[in-house]
Amino acid sequence: MGVMSLHELFSLEDQTAVVLGGTGALGGAMAQVLGEAGAHVVVLGRSEERGAERVQAIHSSGGAASFVAADAMSADSLHTARDKVLAAHSSIDILVNAAGGNRPDATLPPGANFGDLPLEAWQNVFDLNLVGGVLLPCQIFGAAMLEKHNGSIINIASMAGMIPLSRVVAYSAAKAAVINLTQFLAREWAMRGVRVNALSPGFFPAEQNRKLLFNDDGSYTERGGQIIGHTPMARFGRPEELAGATLWLASKNASSFVTGQNIVVDGGFSSTTI
Repeated sequence: MGVMSLHELFSLEDQTAVVLGGTGALGGAMAQVLGEAGAHVVVLGRSEERGAERVQAIHSSGGAASFVAADAMSADSLHTARDKVLAAHSSIDILVNAAGGNRPDATLPPGANFGDLPLEAWQNVFDLNLVGGVLLPCQIFGAAMLEKHNGSIINIASMAGMIPLSRVVAYSAAKAAVINLTQFLAREWAMRGVRVNALSPGFFPAEQNRKLLFNDDGSYTERGGQIIGHTPMARFGRPEELAGATLWLASKNASSFVTGQNIVVDGGFSSTTI
C-alpha cells in the first residue's frame, strides 16, 4: 500500500457513526467532527431537544446526521435503537460510547471517610459508566459490527481511571473498569475486524462538574485551582480538543493497527507529580 493522502487517511465518507451520549458536551463535539469528516452520524440520547440541536449543528457544517432516542441504561432501548439504525443504514462502522458521569452523593465531601460512601451511589455510578456506558452498547451495537467484520469502537474513559482522584472514588474506579474492559474487548475482537480503544479526557468543564471547578463569579473553586496548578498547560480542556483523537481512532485507515489503547487528552495532568 502506498502513502495515502490526508483525505484518504481521515475521510469517513459512506460510513455510519453511532454516538451514544451525543447530546452532551463532549459526545456532541465528537459527533460533530465525525459528521464533518463525512460519516452519517446517528446521535443517541434521551433528550430529543438536545439531539435535534446537535443534528442541526452537524447539518450546518455540511454533515449528515439524525437523532434516535435511546436510554443507555436499558438494553431494550438500545436494541430498538440499533434496529432503527440498521433499518436506515447498511452497517454501523463507528461506535462512540460517551454516556456516563458522576453524581453528587457519590462524591465524598472534604473530610469525609471512604466508609461514608453510600452503596447505592457507588452502584449507580458503576451502572452508568460501565454497564450503560460501555458493556451494553458494546454487546448490542458491537454484534452488528462483528457480523460485518468491521468497525471502530471508542469508549470514553477518563484520566481519573488511570490515577485515582480524591473524593470521586466511585467515578475513578468505574472509569478504570472501562479501560480494562476496553482492553479485554480489543483482544477478543482483534481477529474479527473490530478495533476497540478508549479516549480519556482530563478536566473538561461540563454541566456535571462545573460547580466543582468554578464559583458563581467565574473564579476557580479551591479544587479547580488545584487542578489548574497540577496541569502543565494551566487551563481546562475544550470539547473540540477531543476532535483530533476521535477522528484518528475512528478512521480505519489512519489507525488501522491501533487497538486496546487508552489515548489521554489532559493537558499533561497525568504526567505531573511534584
